[in-house]
Amino acid sequence: MNLSRVVLAGFCAFVAYFVLGGLMFTAAPLRSEFMKYPQVYRSQDAIKSVMPGGMAAMLVAMLVLAVIYAMLYHGGSGLAEGARFGALIAIFAVCSFVIHNYVNLNIGLKLTVQQAVAYSVEWIVVGVVIGLIYRPAH
Repeated sequence: MNLSRVVLAGFCAFVAYFVLGGLMFTAAPLRSEFMKYPQVYRSQDAIKSVMPGGMAAMLVAMLVLAVIYAMLYHGGSGLAEGARFGALIAIFAVCSFVIHNYVNLNIGLKLTVQQAVAYSVEWIVVGVVIGLIYRPAH
């Protein structure tokens, strides 16, 4: 395993996740859907106080994903392998997080579907970023 590439891939995946998430989750359709549930989701001002901890946790999560990718990598196109890895992570996230939240939280199906699409795109892009950056040690 190439540790420096794992760290670089994890960090770049972290950046991609937050850039893409910032674009998708602050866009009008998804943002307005979240605003329908003020008793469930924090306001923008309230999020600011917990955002540093959330960002630190996501950085750790991206580093863990980069390690998992490195452990599973068997060669081949970084783009294709990364997209496949990202699609698997997306399916896991949608089933274990998005649908789980739909069951446990008092939110609508429209928000659930929008989150499923947005998170799927995010996780596939994260997988592609990791796949394009990670290279095994020689």
